Amino acid sequence: MTIKILFNNSCNICRAEVNHYKKHCNEQLEWIDVSTNMEAQHISSKSFKELLRRMHVIKDGKLIEGAETFLIIWKNIPKYNFLYKIFKIRPLFFLLQIFYEIAAFFLFLKNKHLLKNEKN
Repeated sequence: MTIKILFNNSCNICRAEVNHYKKHCNEQLEWIDVSTNMEAQHISSKSFKELLRRMHVIKDGKLIEGAETFLIIWKNIPKYNFLYKIFKIRPLFFLLQIFYEIAAFFLFLKNKHLLKNEKN
């Protein structure tokens, strides 16, 4: 089953990281750019603002967001499976969540101008 990863390709940091992961993954991961694909709002039931704010994954019909998306990505890319094994440990995952939320907040502020061009 395909895992859909919803990410903001207009964010330089997000794009660089996702492009790196794309080089190492198989067809099981489907990458969907929320900045150009308005279908992402439909399949996720999230607003454009919510999609820009955090990375999302749709796996087995369930929507997952934030730091947990990295666990899913890392688990499905053999080269990064060691990160999954490390950060699935509760105290380390908690730290990952904090770091992710801080980074995502500042990246959202940097890319907030995209909301002016929002298409509903």
